[in-house]
Amino acid sequence: MNTVSKDRAAAPGARARQRILSLWLPYLPTDRLQREAGGPTWRAARRLGDAPVAIAGKVDNALKLAAIDETAAARGLRFGQALADARGAVPALVVHEDDPGADAALLQAIAEWCERYTPLVALDPPDGLFLDITGCAHLFARDEKHGGDGEAQLAADLSARLSARGFAVRTAIASTPGAAWAFARHGGARHGDTQQIAPGAERQALAGLPVAALRLEAGPLALLDRLGLKRIGQLVGQPRAPLVARFGSALVTRLDQALGHEDEPISPRLPAPALSAERRFAEPVADMDSIGATVRSLAAALQPALTRRGEGARALQLVLFASDGTVARFSVGTAAPLRDAGLIAALFAERLATTGTDETDFGAGNGNAAGFDMVRLSVAESEPFAEAQIDLAGQAGGAADRNQLFSRLGARLGEASITRPVAIDTHIPEQAVRARPVASHSVPSRGVAAVDAFAGPYPGHPPERPLKLFERPEPVEVVAEVPEGPPVAFRWRRVLYQVARAEGPERIAPEWWRDDVAAQSLEAQNLAAQNLASVARDYFRIEDQEGRRFWLYRDGLYGGEAGDGANCGAIRPSWYVHGLFA
Repeated sequence: MNTVSKDRAAAPGARARQRILSLWLPYLPTDRLQREAGGPTWRAARRLGDAPVAIAGKVDNALKLAAIDETAAARGLRFGQALADARGAVPALVVHEDDPGADAALLQAIAEWCERYTPLVALDPPDGLFLDITGCAHLFARDEKHGGDGEAQLAADLSARLSARGFAVRTAIASTPGAAWAFARHGGARHGDTQQIAPGAERQALAGLPVAALRLEAGPLALLDRLGLKRIGQLVGQPRAPLVARFGSALVTRLDQALGHEDEPISPRLPAPALSAERRFAEPVADMDSIGATVRSLAAALQPALTRRGEGARALQLVLFASDGTVARFSVGTAAPLRDAGLIAALFAERLATTGTDETDFGAGNGNAAGFDMVRLSVAESEPFAEAQIDLAGQAGGAADRNQLFSRLGARLGEASITRPVAIDTHIPEQAVRARPVASHSVPSRGVAAVDAFAGPYPGHPPERPLKLFERPEPVEVVAEVPEGPPVAFRWRRVLYQVARAEGPERIAPEWWRDDVAAQSLEAQNLAAQNLASVARDYFRIEDQEGRRFWLYRDGLYGGEAGDGANCGAIRPSWYVHGLFA
């Protein structure tokens, strides 16, 4: 077995030349059906003379072939052919209904499995993937037969594993996504073969490929064919202005992307972690004790990189790649930045215990050996790590133990079950505090930073706030001497209270400067639905004749400002009780 640790920020100035692997699954829809019927080993059990299989879908109110298998292709059937014509040519054709959703879900599952080679995996629907293998290929180099960089071994391993799972595979490796895509689909490779284009050799290699390899629409392709421009080499070196005028800018863009003259970024399914460590096993491992020992070892491998960066992990992810092709992900958060390998292993032990995961969960079906053959531990989020000062007894205090308790409870019960109040930089009372998971350090507000929970937002002495704040203000009936003055009596929950003393008003207006942000915030939409923070409020601290103290506010202003939809156009504002003082 071997362990690899990766730090994507370790060498800021040194970046290897990009290498992209394009994976094409030419018969993905029919392979899915064949696997459902005969299992992953259906290809090995296939007999000569088996009926061809096709998938039909409705296009322009006509049934046409949406996918075919190898046998149907060998019989002369083609994609997009009318179903009636296909049945006439091949009477034994077995036809199934098109199911794009199932095909897309299968492609997602294959993409997740391909993360065993690189975390940068992008979808290329409907039947392909892009893998950014820059800096990863050397991990698969076993000998010098195919070159020292290991690209051939990586592609061969990927193709062999997918073929064993019942898929037809074509792969190509190049320095640009466009060139890799072109050779995977038009390079003439057979099942399981890999086309490799050396860095800088894209122009010569692409010259002999058809123009369809440039990923153009049907219209420009048909026009190019009528004009006799059938090969990419006939377009290279041509003046760009006439090409754009005749065929559109897409032709020049695709050509430049394939040749590497214009960048074509790929969008990975998941963001790549800055730090990760992984271990591959020569034979699948099935017992959970081995998982714990491996997690501890990988956490120890990440510790030097975290120390060098002056950081600790706040969110970690464990990915287990099973030998049957399934992938299991487990995430944990920490209450404070963490580096200790033993504590990280303990957190994942808690998480695995709550999920009921054991050795029977990995690869037990389909006749494959149970167990997993690769483990990856990644730091998903990190924070600066503050070294703790020990006391004279050599102890660092109880803060670390408390944080570890919070982290373990979050790992076992779920992060959302262990929360703490976080003060928010806002003067709207019901939005000033939010309950956030202890093991979370994400921004807890609508695009604004959190403030110290013990520091008042006002200089000097902050306004007095009630000990108990209602989640939703409750309406009251108020009698006031003057419209803008405090109440002299109010009725709340069918009880009449006579006011002895009143302080106020304290006016709290809506945060108009955040309207654009709030309109896009789900949290703000929920608040608006509850009729909160819609108009200016005048708050009063009220004490009744028996010494009970209330926090009341008038919603809206007399003779001018209207409330929300419920108060729109009202002359008399509404009154609410928002909290109770001690």
